[in-house]
Amino acid sequence: MMVSSEVSPWARSGGLADVLGALPQALAAQGYQVAVVVPRYMHAADAPADRVIDAMPVDLGQNRVDVAVWAMRTEFGPGAVTQYFLENAGLYGREGLYGNAGGDFTDNHIRFAVLSRAALEISRRLFHADIFHCHDWQTGLVPVYLRDTLAGDPEFEAARTLFTIHNLGYQGIFPAGNLADTGLGQHLFNPSQLEFWGQLNCLKAGIVFSDAISTVSRKYAEEIQTPEYGFGLDGLLRERRGVLSGIVNGVDYSRWNPETDAYLPARYTPENLAGKRECKRALLAEMDLPEAMMDKPLLGIVSRFASQKGFDLIGEIAQQIFESDVCLVALGNGEARYEELFQGLVATFPGRVGLRLGFNDALAHRIEAGSDIFLMPSHYEPCGLNQIYSLKYGTVPVVRATGGLDDTIDESTGFKFSDYNGIALLAAIRDACQAWADNDAWTARMVRGMHRDFSWAPSARAYSDLYESL
Repeated sequence: MMVSSEVSPWARSGGLADVLGALPQALAAQGYQVAVVVPRYMHAADAPADRVIDAMPVDLGQNRVDVAVWAMRTEFGPGAVTQYFLENAGLYGREGLYGNAGGDFTDNHIRFAVLSRAALEISRRLFHADIFHCHDWQTGLVPVYLRDTLAGDPEFEAARTLFTIHNLGYQGIFPAGNLADTGLGQHLFNPSQLEFWGQLNCLKAGIVFSDAISTVSRKYAEEIQTPEYGFGLDGLLRERRGVLSGIVNGVDYSRWNPETDAYLPARYTPENLAGKRECKRALLAEMDLPEAMMDKPLLGIVSRFASQKGFDLIGEIAQQIFESDVCLVALGNGEARYEELFQGLVATFPGRVGLRLGFNDALAHRIEAGSDIFLMPSHYEPCGLNQIYSLKYGTVPVVRATGGLDDTIDESTGFKFSDYNGIALLAAIRDACQAWADNDAWTARMVRGMHRDFSWAPSARAYSDLYESL
């Protein structure tokens, strides 16, 4: 049983939803029976599910919350995936998954405590789970309820837990007084368990109480054990390193493949790349850039605009980047300072920068296809997906050697830099632009990347081995 706050396409804010949309299917194809438990947010109400429980009581100590449960089952080869949606209008019937323009919802600790506790009740009533696979801080209380609240319950005696950290930077930290709302006892509020600098930390709870821990790349599993990337939990993760592993995320090639992509003006293959040039021409027109730039390197960015993503480095070296006679197209939104940074680039370098603020899935595909070089200068990156999409689309990545970027890109398919500063990024961009000028060698590099396989099947086999070990 997977427990998550997101699942694609019904509830999505980022890569977590994509994992929960694809990994269960890949496991089912190997013969597993998989359940996915998520809240029934406003948009999840579109899922073609049936109500299977009208009012299931969820016990949070002194408080009780009733939820309805909806279910939909789909077969994939020898296995199947059943998605269970928890309905409670007061908790989940809002615009936004975690918050709104005013910030995070103040009752998120209750919303996701209910998700965690309800998943165990669904296991009791509808789907007997051998393994509970919990994802990120929103499900960190599942193993606590299992080992503390339900200790000795024969229904769960043999169950085991895997806790996957998708991004250690988000921990679900709440005031100490909120512990009572979860129904968990005060005895758990100590530095060895749920307490973190005087506050309740839900991610820490999952790390402490789970039987095994994973994260979404091998390199990131190493990095989070260091002070630089550990966000205050590196000591705990070093203590638990014996049960910590890294498994890189797969990608869904049914959605991300230039041979079949319906969003593209022309399709192409490693054997016939003519369509890629047509995609570049169309992208320049769509982003209001001159067609004369067909004969210059086109850099692409599709990202959240957040400090994690390394855009401060681009701000440091913008003048030098455009001295190299390149164009840049960027799609994304997020922190105001980075939106203003990219808007400033448009104004400072007219005819050289195309920008679209917001999320546009179709345009994201066209940027992957039409760009020559894709930039991901992240400060840290647990896995990253866009560099993998870029390989498939013959768009050569320039990445910082961190987390999943380091695991998935090598010198034969892309360009990497290690030191987190503008000088190192500029050197990598210049190396890429210089290499782009050698058409035959560049084409060979593109084709090598297009043939790399990061489908979900190998990752699902790695998870299967981990489940079996538990």
